[in-house]
Amino acid sequence: MCISAKSLCFDDDSMWVELSDGRTLGVPLVWFPRLLHATPAQRLAYEISRKGLHWDELDEAISIDGLLAGRGD
Repeated sequence: MCISAKSLCFDDDSMWVELSDGRTLGVPLVWFPRLLHATPAQRLAYEISRKGLHWDELDEAISIDGLLAGRGD
C-alpha cells in the first residue's frame, strides 16, 4: 500500500501531515530549517504529490517515506 499525504497544516513549532491511511504526523519544524525560517505564506505554498511534499519557492522536498522513518534535513 502506498501511503501518501492528504493534507498539511502548520502551528508555531510543527508541521502536521494527514496521511492516506488515517494517521496524522506531527513533525518539528526544526527538522526542516527552510520551513522553520519561511514566512507563513511561503509554508502554505506547497504541493502534494504521490511521493511527498514540495515547496518550489523554498527549494524544499520532503518524502513521506522519510517522514515515516523519522528523517529530517
